[in-house]
Amino acid sequence: MKDNTVVRWGIVGTGRIARRFAVGLAHVPGARITSLWSRRREPAAAFAAEFGGTVHASLDALLASDIDAVYIATHQDSHADYAIAALEAGRHVLCEKPATVNAAQLDRVIGAARAAQRLFMEAMKPPFYPLYRQLRAHLAADPIGAVGLVRAGCSVPGVPDDHPSVSFEHAGGALLDIGIYEMFLAVDWLGAPLDVQTIGRLGPTGVDVFASLNSRHEHGIAQLFCGLDLAGKGDALIAATGGHVTIHENWWNPVRATIRYRDGRVVELDAPFEGGGLNYETAHFCELIRAGHLESPVMTHAKSRQMIAMADAARATLGVRFAGE
Repeated sequence: MKDNTVVRWGIVGTGRIARRFAVGLAHVPGARITSLWSRRREPAAAFAAEFGGTVHASLDALLASDIDAVYIATHQDSHADYAIAALEAGRHVLCEKPATVNAAQLDRVIGAARAAQRLFMEAMKPPFYPLYRQLRAHLAADPIGAVGLVRAGCSVPGVPDDHPSVSFEHAGGALLDIGIYEMFLAVDWLGAPLDVQTIGRLGPTGVDVFASLNSRHEHGIAQLFCGLDLAGKGDALIAATGGHVTIHENWWNPVRATIRYRDGRVVELDAPFEGGGLNYETAHFCELIRAGHLESPVMTHAKSRQMIAMADAARATLGVRFAGE
């Protein structure tokens, strides 16, 4: 694909996260929505009226249309099946987090991507934000030493009883809906997990509504929490031998960071974002397609595997097993 070629997107699912994707796409040069499919026709028609694109009657019809890439914006219990179908149809796939419910599903998806020679990436937004990239660049030029601790968390109260986040059928729960962000931060700075210790509690639907994780990684230790019943939006701490970084709340939509060095220096970073934030991961994905890459160097398959391995271990400790596991 040439550098100036427009990437034509098909979207599977037209709910809240798909709308955020569409809003962000307006900030991505050389990309447009051309096709949509949802199991519910009326929301899809309303989505198309607002953002454009042809509504198709089936997934097969969408995959047969003139598209280059598919964004999967459905509940996570369907991610693996939709991703594999799209890859086997020859489409590149950007899949909303978590990419799959468990490691076995992720192996199937990555295997399908490699067999089809198509790009697959989990849509993990934080590393593509301007602040996060600026932080990485600053620490590369002015390091704080070896990072040995990551501390992060988020808990959102008042989730309605009928919300997919607390649905056992849709493989909900705090670990997969929220904790996957914290798991990304841990593996991004500390490497692969070696062991995971988890305590938590389950809600009336059988999914985890709060979990606290201590995990040991190749390069240090992470302290993480995630929840669906407490008010705990917060910041993130990255601690090293020569200083520490605070990514201020909400750290997963990063705008500000403070770097404190052992020698007393303090550096403040401030980098606002535009377009809702999802546009940055989408722009990266489009660039990879044009360059002919089959894997992101930022959101690698290995990182996705490490994250879901942490979630699998934590759910196993809490006794949360979904259908087919």
